[in-house]
Amino acid sequence: MEQDLWSVEFTSLADAIRSGRVTSTELTELMLARIAAFDGRLHSYIAVAPDLARAAARAADAEIAQGHWRGPLHGVPMAVKDVFYTKDIRTGFGSSIYDDFEAPYESTATARLRAAGAVMLGKLTATEGVYAGYHPSITEPVNPFGDEHWTGNSSSGSGVAVTSGLAYGTLGTDTGGSIRLPSACCGLTGIKPTWGRVSRHGVFPLAESLDHVGPMARSARDAAALLGAIAGADPDDPTAASVPVHDYLAQIDAGIAGVTIGIDRDFIAAKATPEVAASIETVIPILEQLGARFVPATFPETREILYGWHTECSVEAALAHRATFPGRRAEYGERLSALLDHGAQVTAFELAEAQRARRAFNGAVAAMFAPIDLFLVPALPVAGPTLAHMATLGPDPDGILAVGPFNAPFDICGYPTITVPCGANGAGIPIAFQLAGKPFSEALLCRAAHAWQGVTDWHRRRPEL
Repeated sequence: MEQDLWSVEFTSLADAIRSGRVTSTELTELMLARIAAFDGRLHSYIAVAPDLARAAARAADAEIAQGHWRGPLHGVPMAVKDVFYTKDIRTGFGSSIYDDFEAPYESTATARLRAAGAVMLGKLTATEGVYAGYHPSITEPVNPFGDEHWTGNSSSGSGVAVTSGLAYGTLGTDTGGSIRLPSACCGLTGIKPTWGRVSRHGVFPLAESLDHVGPMARSARDAAALLGAIAGADPDDPTAASVPVHDYLAQIDAGIAGVTIGIDRDFIAAKATPEVAASIETVIPILEQLGARFVPATFPETREILYGWHTECSVEAALAHRATFPGRRAEYGERLSALLDHGAQVTAFELAEAQRARRAFNGAVAAMFAPIDLFLVPALPVAGPTLAHMATLGPDPDGILAVGPFNAPFDICGYPTITVPCGANGAGIPIAFQLAGKPFSEALLCRAAHAWQGVTDWHRRRPEL
């Protein structure tokens, strides 16, 4: 029973929690025990708050016992990436510079999680400034499916914790793939919503025009529940969209009969290994059996806008760090320092050119989507990349863009995507595909992923710790 409790999707526990057959205290103690037993090797947490979690669990149990059940997140132990402001748990942004930082307010996303009844276990390890490298003071998380394999950046601790049963779900951020890459490497379902679908208030930025907040979970159903809790307009974030929020869970069983999915095999072949391309081909007949219709599509050329991504990201990151960089350069890690230095050197003409290319690309993406509902691509160009492989990619921007050709383009245009496990490589490391949709089509993305997971069980694989 204990294994069932730690490994299942939290939405499958909702009825048991609501009826009292399983208590929040029981689940919280289970998670805390597993953190104590396994995280010394995995390094997924940067801060654990056991007393706070126990108090929240007791409060949830008392409220539920009185008949005040708030929904599927009520009493569920979760954690969030170390980039969200929280008043009662340290927030460090993956850097020692913020060791003494005290959040002046709670982020909107975590406040909404708590309002839905979630129990906060702590903060999860992230790369420095949520870019591509770890600060020298941080121990890199370990992929529980294989120590020599990449966890994905920058929400790496989030991916490790949820797949290992050290939290039931989490929130991550995604600027160039940071929800989707660790979801793919760790066998999770991750949603990068439409830009503006989730408030960024109280979330330390990497690059504000590219940053997205979204859920990472064990299934599309769990991810839908998390997204429904945090999405929506926010008076504290003027960029948060006022578009109505769908009841993603209520629609999730509607299936995908008649849904048109585009695929660009030339794009996939040019960017991915044959092993990854073959994994995508296994997805197509199953989605067709579920009622989807596949048609050829042509994805716009990405080289110029990927380099433009690096230009815009570096400028906006330099702006975000201007209070501490370059004044405290010695306290920064090498990779983030290089990004900030580059941002400070970008000319107005170079930035304007990157923005021009971005506008043109966004228009081309919209035109491609006009006759289709969804677009299928891999989540990663390499199946289960090793740490040794990642070390060969070279300096940025080539290094970071080599791993994210199927990710960063959707941060650039702001379209929503969902990452879904679909296999494993020879070493047992998860492989995933990605579906992209039109703006604010998260309900359809959740439906499609849930339909896939109704006839496959890749999302139920758990590592042996």
